[in-house]
Amino acid sequence: MTEGGLPQHRRLYELLRAHIINGLYKEGDLLPSENELCAVHRVTRPTVRQALSQLVSDGYIKKHQGKGSIVRALPKGIGILSIHGTTSGVGPHNLQTKTISKPSISEWPEKFFFDLDKRELEVGCIKLERQRIVDGNAVLYEISYLPNIYIPRFTQKSFENKSLFEVLRTSYQIKVLGGSQRIRAMNATQGISDYLNVDVGAAILCLQRILETNKVDFRYFSEIYCNTTDFFLEGTF
Repeated sequence: MTEGGLPQHRRLYELLRAHIINGLYKEGDLLPSENELCAVHRVTRPTVRQALSQLVSDGYIKKHQGKGSIVRALPKGIGILSIHGTTSGVGPHNLQTKTISKPSISEWPEKFFFDLDKRELEVGCIKLERQRIVDGNAVLYEISYLPNIYIPRFTQKSFENKSLFEVLRTSYQIKVLGGSQRIRAMNATQGISDYLNVDVGAAILCLQRILETNKVDFRYFSEIYCNTTDFFLEGTF
């Protein structure tokens, strides 16, 4: 194990992944060779191969016989209409995430928007409310519901200007693999209008999502209210 309790291969994976996402390595670039990675990071070849294998599995690189590890194009997704998170949905604008209600453990709402299985009902849920602000404009009000299992000390974490996807991935090795969603138009209620800075009765969008993860018996849910007055939902598919 290394710093932060992560094994060496996971630490190397996170470092290379960050370099790809931040543009240090761009689409078509070759990553350093296995020998170079071993020397630079002072790790063994099996450690390097394990990290690279995970990058291949997650779609960040592809292996080319005789060349090495080649960086692939990052998935573009369609933001909050996909599994890639809010940031890609609003583009390169100034995005802030404000916590309205810190994560807390409770029973599931009596009238939940998706059917829950017996185990989910038994463990209870962790509820988190946040507001997304883009260029000073309130754009999203999001309520997340997670089963109270596999995520110890989750309620102690801060989600101010942080991605829920990233916290789950880096702290608990829980990755979102896909999901399903429903979209409907509605009129803003008093509470929602306050969070989105719109008039009561204004037209907004409501997204209800189930997000499946790499843990077979762990899925979580979100309900997102969108003010599309100044921003539209955009994506590539």
